[in-house]
Amino acid sequence: MDKKDNHLMSPDLMPIPHHEKKIGTLGFTFMWVGMAVVLAAFAIGGAGVQSISLIWVVLGTLLGTLLIGFAITLTADIGIEHGISFPVYMRAPFGTLGTHFPSIVRGVAASMWFGINTFFGSTAINGILNILTGFDNWFICYVLFALFQLFNTALGIKAVEKFADLAAPIIIIIGVWMYFNLAGTASGQGKDIWAWVESPVTGGAAFTAFVVVVVSNMGYWATLAADISSISRFIKAPKHERNWFKRNKGAMVGSLVGLPLTQTFIVVLGAVSYIAVSNFDPVVALQESASGLVLGILLLMIVLAQWSTNVSANIVPAATIFSNVGGPKLPFWAGVFIAGLVGTVIQPWSIFNLLIPVLLIAAAILSVIVGIIFADYYLLRKRRMNVYDLYKSGGQFRYDGGINWAGIISWVIGSVFAYTFSTYSFFVGFGIGALSYYLLAKYWYFKKHPQAEIETPDDDQYLGITVGRDWHIGEGFTEEKLGKKTGTETAATKADA
Repeated sequence: MDKKDNHLMSPDLMPIPHHEKKIGTLGFTFMWVGMAVVLAAFAIGGAGVQSISLIWVVLGTLLGTLLIGFAITLTADIGIEHGISFPVYMRAPFGTLGTHFPSIVRGVAASMWFGINTFFGSTAINGILNILTGFDNWFICYVLFALFQLFNTALGIKAVEKFADLAAPIIIIIGVWMYFNLAGTASGQGKDIWAWVESPVTGGAAFTAFVVVVVSNMGYWATLAADISSISRFIKAPKHERNWFKRNKGAMVGSLVGLPLTQTFIVVLGAVSYIAVSNFDPVVALQESASGLVLGILLLMIVLAQWSTNVSANIVPAATIFSNVGGPKLPFWAGVFIAGLVGTVIQPWSIFNLLIPVLLIAAAILSVIVGIIFADYYLLRKRRMNVYDLYKSGGQFRYDGGINWAGIISWVIGSVFAYTFSTYSFFVGFGIGALSYYLLAKYWYFKKHPQAEIETPDDDQYLGITVGRDWHIGEGFTEEKLGKKTGTETAATKADA
C-alpha cells in the first residue's frame, strides 16, 4: 500500500523532524499567555468569591494550574521525543481505529469552545463598532471574526506563535488597567477585594469550595493535557539529551510558569469584576464600569483573548484530529474549517448555558485519557515507541479490528467514576484511567497483542530525539517495507543521528 493510499498517513500527521521544530521556550510561554486568557477563567474567579475570599481563590488556582501544568509537561514529551501528534499517538493505547473515539470527543469539544469564544469575541467587536460608528449587528461580527481566525490558523503553526507574541503583551497591559479600574470601583463601594465574600462558608463547605476552584482549573485544561503533543511536536529540544527536565525545558517553562501566572491573573480579574459590578462576564462588566474610548480599548482585550485562545487551544487540536479522521485527502487547512463549521452549527449564542455542563463533563472524561496516556507511555512503554507501526494499517497497533479494548474499557470505567465523583473529577479520572489501563494492558491485552518496544526495550530502536533520531516516514513507504524496517533505522535516520 503506497503512502497516498494509506489512510493512516495524512501528510499533516507525519512526524516532525528536528530541523522543523520552530517554537522556542519564550515562544511557547507566550502561547500559554494567549491560551490562558479565557472567559471560563473569569467565571472561576467570580464563582469562587461567592463562597471563599480571593486569597483562597488565588491559592486554589495556583495549585490547580501547577498540577495540570505538570501533567501537560508529562504528555508533551510525546511530541518532543517522537515528533508525533495526539491522534497519531492515540493509535497505541486505543488502536488505529479506536483512536477516533477519544479524538473526536476532543475535536468536538475544541470546536464548541471555538464557537463560544468567537461568540463572546464578536459581542465585544460589536460593542467597539457601536461606540465608534453606531453599528449594531453581532452576527455579522461573528462570521467575520470566525473567518479571520480560521484563515490565520490555516497559515500554519508558526503563524500561531507570531500572533501569540503580539497578543500576549497587549493582553497583559490591558488586563492590568482593567484590574485597577475595577478594584477602584469596588473600593468606592467600601469593599476590600481581598477580604470580601458574598456568602461566606466555613469548615467542610469551605474546603469543598476550595477544591472546586482547584479542580475547575484542572478540568478546563485536561483537554490540552491530553493532546498537547499536537503542539509540543513543534517545540525545540536538544538532541541526545537524556535528562528529562533539560529535554522538556521549553514545555515546562510554558506550562509551569506561563499557564499558572496568566490563569491566576485572569481568575483575579473575574473575581474583582464580580465584586465590583456583580457580574463576571467581561463584556457586561466592562460595559457597566467604563464608557467611550476606554470601554472600546478594554473590549479589545476580550477580542484578543478569544482570538489567541482559539487559535492555539481549540482550532489547531481540532483541525489535527479531523485531518487524522479524514485521512490523506483531508489536509490540515480543511480540518481548520471543519472545526469552525462544527463550532458554529452548535449555535453557541442560543445554547451557551446548556453547553457549559456538557463541556465540563467532556473535560472530566478527557482526564481519563490523560491517565491512560501516562500509563501507556511512561509505565508500560517507558517512552519508547514503535513509530513506524503507528502508520502501518496491519502493524502491532491494529489489535482487534483496529481497537485496543484495554484502552476503551479503561476509558469507560474511568469516565463513570469521574462523572460520579465530579467534585474530584480530574484526580478520579486520571487515577482510575491509569490504573485500569495498566492492569488490563499489562496482564491481559499486551499478552494477546505483544508490543515490540515492550518485548525488546531497546533505546536505540525505539527512542527519538533522545538518541538523535528523526522518524522518517518517506515516499515509497509500503506495508512490505514496514515489516522489514520496523524497529530499525532508515539510512536517512542514521545519517541524521
